[in-house]
Amino acid sequence: MNRNAKHPDRPGYRRRAVPGDHTPNSRGYRVTASWDARPDRPAIRITPDRKKARRMARDYAGQGAYVILEEHRGRDLWRTLAEFDGPALLAEQHAEQTLSAEGHPATPANYRPDAADRHRTWLEWMRAKAEAERRARVEADRRRRRLAVEAKTSARELMMPPAIVRPEQRQRARHVTGAQR
Repeated sequence: MNRNAKHPDRPGYRRRAVPGDHTPNSRGYRVTASWDARPDRPAIRITPDRKKARRMARDYAGQGAYVILEEHRGRDLWRTLAEFDGPALLAEQHAEQTLSAEGHPATPANYRPDAADRHRTWLEWMRAKAEAERRARVEADRRRRRLAVEAKTSARELMMPPAIVRPEQRQRARHVTGAQR
């Protein structure tokens, strides 16, 4: 009698062994999200779907979490696939919106294309440039006003000839004889 048989009259059916890793959840993905407000309580989600895991990671990063996306390698070993710095991503989005709100030009495509903080540094540069232009305008206005006040106060003196030309200020020439030279 076959020990795999469910009934003594029927022959037993033995399923063929499938080669490969039989470790449970060997194709799983783990998303770990941690927020600054509650670093001791991270959100951990495990799914077998890679696209769903990436979507969850982007959603958590959009909420301001630091996210680690890992792939299961078997027997409780995980390999990090990607890390998302949510606060930095939000700061970049905020900087991009602030650029347009303050009337600065948008970040050029060739400005530090691989940098994670390119919009923030561009915004700082544009703010510094605007501040320098404002200070230059203020200094030019201050100089113009100072020159206008100076011209107004000395206008009467500027209208009169110099003192050495006026008769009352003229000195008599002293003639010296040749023997005293």
